[in-house]
Amino acid sequence: MSSQQKTIAAVDVENIGGIDSTTVKFTPGVTILAGRNATNRTSFLQALMAALGSERASLKGNADQGTVTLELDGETYTRELTRTNGGVAFAGNPYLEDPQVADLFAFLLESNPARRAVVRDEDLRELILRPVDVDEIEARISQLQAEKRDIDNQLSELSAASRERDSLEEEYARVTNQLEAAEANLETARKSLQEAQGSDSESTEPEQLDALRETQSQLEDVSYDLETEQESVHSLEKEQAELEAKLDELSTVDEDELDELAGQIEQIRGRKRELDEIISQLQTVIQFNEQITEGGVTDLLGEEETMQTEADGGAITDQLLADQPNDVTCWTCGSQVDIEQIESTVSRLQDLRQEKVERRNELNRELEELKAQRKEYTNTRDERADLERALETTEAELADRTDRITELEARRDELLEEIENLESAVEANEDDEDLLAAQKEVTQAELKRDRLERERDALAEDIADLESRLDERDQLEARREEINADLEDLRTRIERLEREAIEAFNEHMETVVDLLDYGNLARIWLEYRHPETSDEATFDLHVTRQTDDGTTYEDSVAHLSESEREITGLVLALAGYLVHDVHEEMPFILLDSLEAIDSERIAQLVEYLEQYASYIVVALLPEDASALDDDYQRIAEI
Repeated sequence: MSSQQKTIAAVDVENIGGIDSTTVKFTPGVTILAGRNATNRTSFLQALMAALGSERASLKGNADQGTVTLELDGETYTRELTRTNGGVAFAGNPYLEDPQVADLFAFLLESNPARRAVVRDEDLRELILRPVDVDEIEARISQLQAEKRDIDNQLSELSAASRERDSLEEEYARVTNQLEAAEANLETARKSLQEAQGSDSESTEPEQLDALRETQSQLEDVSYDLETEQESVHSLEKEQAELEAKLDELSTVDEDELDELAGQIEQIRGRKRELDEIISQLQTVIQFNEQITEGGVTDLLGEEETMQTEADGGAITDQLLADQPNDVTCWTCGSQVDIEQIESTVSRLQDLRQEKVERRNELNRELEELKAQRKEYTNTRDERADLERALETTEAELADRTDRITELEARRDELLEEIENLESAVEANEDDEDLLAAQKEVTQAELKRDRLERERDALAEDIADLESRLDERDQLEARREEINADLEDLRTRIERLEREAIEAFNEHMETVVDLLDYGNLARIWLEYRHPETSDEATFDLHVTRQTDDGTTYEDSVAHLSESEREITGLVLALAGYLVHDVHEEMPFILLDSLEAIDSERIAQLVEYLEQYASYIVVALLPEDASALDDDYQRIAEI
């Protein structure tokens, strides 16, 4: 049962179908619209469908505008219909923004696609999957795959970073030990300098020694920067070679080829749409002619057509129900045609329809191949673009660092020359060689200590940076698991829907067949087939009958009675209603044109459907309505 809040629904209609103006209120549960043909029951159902979001409604013949208002759960939903040159335009704020699943699986009038699919032996799988946007699913899969590749690359880099961190920590420990030793050596050198100067001496270092120490410190900085830049250049050259190798492995994608593929895909889609329309039209003509030859066309006329027939004095019916037992009046040209001739024409039309169906299947296969090829080309193109951008960035950085190395080498040569001149000056001006040697030893010790301190600090900074990056690993791995789950869900969503629809149909069909007791009809069931040679599964409808002695045998779907076909179509719609969770957003199931089913079975079917929606609104002839529970609300006038 729907979880929708149960409140009285009020519907106001003006100029919809055959209705001038009416107001109808009904309570939750089953509401029966009881009446003869041409009493606006179908028009009211179409008006209600319009308020709920459907566009399967028409304006009154003499009106240019019509409206319908639905009050439900304290909200008001309106729909305006306006006649245009091309038909009827819809506006307003209906109950549903997208009525597709409701049109398919909740609004079960005579023209309902699920009901007609069984009657016309159409592709049941396509019907069930029609609300599913396969292209959107494929696009989402591609998006998630790209994100996963990026995460995999980051995790791979983090694995390398983890190993690098371990190496840096070992290097940090080694440099720290060297720094401690250098500080000890510096302390020893300073003591030696103090001894050389004399225990009470307060003499200062000569200016040449200060300049020498400063220049040597600068040289140490430049040498360190030069070494760092050279290591970066080496890494960049390695990265450049890897990117170039990857680019060489990828084929070049011509945009014209992609455009051509897109054009071919669109052409095939257009041809497929044309074939779908032709197949539908052929099936309509076939069914119409079959029913003419089987027993006249009165059952084919909808409510509005019946009204028009009555207004015309029954002229059309009189022509179609001619006195000749073997002749009928052709509904296209008005001439008398032998029934056998019509049957021969129908046979040819059936052959033609089958040819069109086979051609449509071929186009489906071509379309899937072209889409796969386009996807492969697009992925290659995008990967090339990413690699080319990365290579361009690497080459630019490599050029900058190479220029920086040239500058640092020139500066290093200048400092070396300056140090050589300063050392010569110090040696020439200093009388005490012991003092000079002690001072130089202190200077060298200080330079080494400073260099080791910089190296240690740089290592500490690199380790901290790696630690920060490694902290992201848990988040990345968690996100990767989410993506894997989402990909699995998307990849199996279609198959899951297929199997759920099969299971729901078979379960409900078994219950309904047992409930309605169709004599020797033992079972109607769907078989799920997924051929290895095709990407698409099929739904094969089977019929099993049972003889009086208990023997079961496979029968043809074509041998189903009209009542059995209608019941099968309604159960198929119920399966779609459940697997697409229509009940979560649509509290109504609407039923019409059940005359092919006898009264008792209609009553049992309505009672069975009652558990799945808050509101069941069913249009019935008075004799059929009398078989239903007296507690159901009845509306006799609209």
